[in-house]
Amino acid sequence: MNLYRKLRPEEIATLESNMCSAADWDLVEVAEDFDPRHVRYARFSGSIRIGSFKRIFDLPGGMRKHSGIYYATLHNVTVGDDCCIENVKNYIANYEIGSGTFIENVDILLTDGPSVFGNGTEVSVLNETGGHEVLIYDRLSAQIAYLMAMYRDRPELISALNDMIRCYADSRASRTGYVGRDVVIADAGYIKNVWIGDCCKIEGASRLKNGTIASNREAPVHVGVGVIGDDFIMESGARVEDGVTFSRCLIGQACRLGHGYSATDSLFFSNCQGENGEACSIFAGPYTVTHHKSTLLIAGMFSFLNAGSGSNQSNHMYKLGPVHQGIMERGAKTASDSYILWPARVGAFSLVMGRHVSHPDTSDLPFSYLIEKQNTTYIMPGANLKSVGTIRDARKWPLRDGRSDHDLLDCINFNLLSPYTIRKMMNASQILNDLLRVSGDSALTYSYRDAIIKASSLRKGLQYYSWAIDKFLGNSLVTRIMESKASTFAELLQYFLPESTYGEGKWVDMAGMIAPEDAVSVLISDIESGAVNNVHDLHARFKEIHADYYRCEWKWAFAAIKEYFGVDLQTATRQELETMVERWRESVLALDRMIYEDARKEFRLKSMTVFVKDDASDGIRNEGQHADDFFEADPFVRSVKEHMKVKSDLAVQVLAKLSALKE
Repeated sequence: MNLYRKLRPEEIATLESNMCSAADWDLVEVAEDFDPRHVRYARFSGSIRIGSFKRIFDLPGGMRKHSGIYYATLHNVTVGDDCCIENVKNYIANYEIGSGTFIENVDILLTDGPSVFGNGTEVSVLNETGGHEVLIYDRLSAQIAYLMAMYRDRPELISALNDMIRCYADSRASRTGYVGRDVVIADAGYIKNVWIGDCCKIEGASRLKNGTIASNREAPVHVGVGVIGDDFIMESGARVEDGVTFSRCLIGQACRLGHGYSATDSLFFSNCQGENGEACSIFAGPYTVTHHKSTLLIAGMFSFLNAGSGSNQSNHMYKLGPVHQGIMERGAKTASDSYILWPARVGAFSLVMGRHVSHPDTSDLPFSYLIEKQNTTYIMPGANLKSVGTIRDARKWPLRDGRSDHDLLDCINFNLLSPYTIRKMMNASQILNDLLRVSGDSALTYSYRDAIIKASSLRKGLQYYSWAIDKFLGNSLVTRIMESKASTFAELLQYFLPESTYGEGKWVDMAGMIAPEDAVSVLISDIESGAVNNVHDLHARFKEIHADYYRCEWKWAFAAIKEYFGVDLQTATRQELETMVERWRESVLALDRMIYEDARKEFRLKSMTVFVKDDASDGIRNEGQHADDFFEADPFVRSVKEHMKVKSDLAVQVLAKLSALKE
């Protein structure tokens, strides 16, 4: 921390000879080794503190500039060591500027009156007319926002959450803004009431007003050319560039917005990407991605979404205005030019193609295709379980986690199969069997919630869901067996007993975090009672629930095995366990074979579209002859084959371990 002193008479004389002036030189304090030669054409008013100037900045193109203050007006400003402030068109007022910061060609940098810098801003997500408001702040996680948006039937909870966030916002209130260490602000326009963290780069932004940019050295934030933002929070590692406009938005950790994207009253959590299109009143959970022009996301909740070009939804085709909203559960995709009329709910990991106007609800039919034909929605239950794209997405999400901050705000569970999706598949199997029972085996089509399921699709769906359920429950069982150090079969059965308090019953997907509902209910009760009364403790509780996922998952699987297979693991026989392991192996291999064949289709299509020389027919025939070679050499295909081998070998090991256990 600098110790500041009054200016010496000779320093004042040097400053005045450098065309500098002050309303009162007695209010200007400087570091002990301050050098007045590096302050020129500057005007000071109010309380001013200035550090030393020893650093030379190396700029692109070989340009070098010495730290100092040149052609700038400062009012109530603290300037840290080794800063360069040059060509401020209007003035900088009421800011503390960290050491090593470079500010050049800025119109105005101003804090006016006490500001909370965007903390506590109310965002009307899901419904433009209100009713699901979320108060944003610079440490808001997807899970805390989910509580605020989705539990409106618990007024005491919402009131307590609002009080916590407003209390936090009040703690951030100040009449002095902050620009962190090693920040770059260049060629920017109007910046008012913005708190700017360390190592942030603001280059060419047009207007930033009432916000926090939570940049840090581990995860710098970049704000680029033409950006206009009002009433916002940007969390660490975000990049907002190329003419993006946004108002009343939270832009989460490692998010990317660019190419003229526009957003209003929206929340974007970790690793979201938005380009070219538009968002209005959306809750974009982690990995919500939209790249294309004419793509509108409106009044919806999404996570792990991939929106195709021209995707659209409607929320105001009725007389009372935009009062409807929808949910696309985790992993949903929309094909080009898809359309959904809200209200609607699309099940997890489903694909939407065409225009759907009958308010589909496929929440209990995950991994489905929704296809429109002549204004009718057709459902292919479970069809996405055999898609190579589904598996590729599940593998790429953790690899594309761009968060470099050690403090990860959002709790993200990347598992494709979980108690959340498997329970839905168990429900789906019951639904499909009920349709068969009511309408008979001979029907060609079956009606489900204003949609149609073809008989062939229904039967395939039952098989897909059966394999996936066997796979998940088998995974849980096999993992438990292999982790056990039991030497007798009785010790193994004892090891099967769950340790977690939570996990039985319903599970929820809280914007990326999969959790048992009973654990969430206890947390909600603690919030309502005041046992959890600040945002720090609330965030820590969500972290605890997230960290306990696998113990809770086993408690759920333990009960589900009894329900689904009819096997009580406390009294199971060796033969029952061996039968379940065999079913697990067969299901894993069946699903992998479908994915393998789906990948082969991609290569057959690829072989039809290669670039060849003029004698195209020979070239294509030759390429087709080698398509299988290319297919077998593909890294993803090789990984599928390796997965099949590994699981087959694992099944042998598990069966051998069971056989070796003493009675």
